[in-house]
Amino acid sequence: MKLAVIGLGYVGLPLAVEFGKVREVIGFDINKSRIQQLRDGVDHTLEVSSEELAEAQYLAFEHDLEPLREANIFIVTVPTPIDEHRQPDLTPLIKASETIGRVLKKGDIVIYESTVYPGATEEDCVPVLERVSGLIFNQDFFAGYSPERINPGDKEHRVTTIKKVTSGSTPEVAKQVDDLYSSIITAGTYKASSIKVAEAAKVIENTQRDLNIALINELAVIFNKLGIDTEEVLLAAGTKWNFLPFRPGLVGGHCIGVDPYYLTHKAQSIGYHPEVILAGRRINDGMGRYVVSELVKAMLKKRIQVSGAKVLVMGLTFKENCPDLRNTKVIDIVSELLEYDVQADVYDPWVDPQEAKHEYDIQPVSQLEPGKYDAVILAVAHQEFKAKTPEAFRKLLKAEGVIYDLKYVLPSDQVDIRL
Repeated sequence: MKLAVIGLGYVGLPLAVEFGKVREVIGFDINKSRIQQLRDGVDHTLEVSSEELAEAQYLAFEHDLEPLREANIFIVTVPTPIDEHRQPDLTPLIKASETIGRVLKKGDIVIYESTVYPGATEEDCVPVLERVSGLIFNQDFFAGYSPERINPGDKEHRVTTIKKVTSGSTPEVAKQVDDLYSSIITAGTYKASSIKVAEAAKVIENTQRDLNIALINELAVIFNKLGIDTEEVLLAAGTKWNFLPFRPGLVGGHCIGVDPYYLTHKAQSIGYHPEVILAGRRINDGMGRYVVSELVKAMLKKRIQVSGAKVLVMGLTFKENCPDLRNTKVIDIVSELLEYDVQADVYDPWVDPQEAKHEYDIQPVSQLEPGKYDAVILAVAHQEFKAKTPEAFRKLLKAEGVIYDLKYVLPSDQVDIRL
């Protein structure tokens, strides 16, 4: 059976490449420039190297619908974002389902990997497939769900080395889906009892992490008010074997800052108000505002004029050593600085300037100017920043200035304030 992977971003491309090493695969994306780049052996997300692309000898990249007619198994790996009201935006998922529906045939299987709330595959996606194709679910075609577990920028935990949860709309299809993934996943698979169980398992993975980070963020706020260094507290507590090693910070990205809203949306639709999950979201969503308020206090203590001040924000991506800008919460810091009439420069060697301009209307600076800034915020722990000495950061400041280290890049005695 011929495979098609729909959506060639951070999730879809690594999966298509691994399958493309052992079987025929159509890698489909509506972005023509993305397809051309991949045909040229270049992945701008840096998830897959040119050498790895070349190893996928059975993988063909397409942006036209016609080649998809040859496929029998479709794997959907499109984004599932939230809208401005923090509600699930299933538009990419629905459009992908419509695309597949136009080429769907009897006996075909459609597997979804995109993160959704429990029930979305069968309640939202399958009806689209039926409507567009004219076929009947679980009679003419079948479905599966196998949640993505890609960690952007992580070169240790790759698609093949992370255990894969699988599921199918019938027991026979569940086995078929499990066998398919077992052919490339060296870490093994876990066959869930139903599609809804697999969907729920995925959405709570990141909800759990979100809540853990929210707890540490709240503790950081408390300890800052008490004049206690949060990192020192966490290191001391971490000497106990079962203390979880979470750290405070900005919670963005395509998963942790988004997935909980899918679960809370579904919970509210059935009449339950999820208090704990939403409380964690409120804390984490408010960290950008908190960071700037603490910076302003530190500047005022040094008698630095806030209005008109120049601040350098180091890092724009949602995590270190990765070019991914999706849902980065660094933008909250930049936006809040503008509210104080502060001129904010952003520097990030990992970021595509055109993408930053398109997504956030930010033009990152390409060079660092000594003696220019009233404050420096270390927002992302890129390896390039970790390699710098404390003196290198101090040289960026005017005669009087503030260094705010959100990521514990520098020793505590070399910064003015830490999260």
